[in-house]
Amino acid sequence: MDPVKHSTPLDVGKKAFSLFEEFKNFAFKGNVIDLAVGVIIGAAFGKIIDSLVKNLIMPLIGVITPGKQGYLGWKWVINGKEIPYGLFLGEI
Repeated sequence: MDPVKHSTPLDVGKKAFSLFEEFKNFAFKGNVIDLAVGVIIGAAFGKIIDSLVKNLIMPLIGVITPGKQGYLGWKWVINGKEIPYGLFLGEI
């Protein structure tokens, strides 16, 4: 008959410490740090592009296009429902 092996609190503590050590070794290898830096740079680049499009490119398109609001006023009306595709184009 096999005896039932129970884990003691000391065993659980060793396993948790071992898991923490493995995570620490993985996190500080350099790959995770590089990934974090890449995410931060990507987020900043995304904000720069968003500002460029919203503050420079789309206002220029608004000047070129006819109408009071330029592209923002573009919409389809189907069965009395408005579909503002100009707002969609502005977000793209």
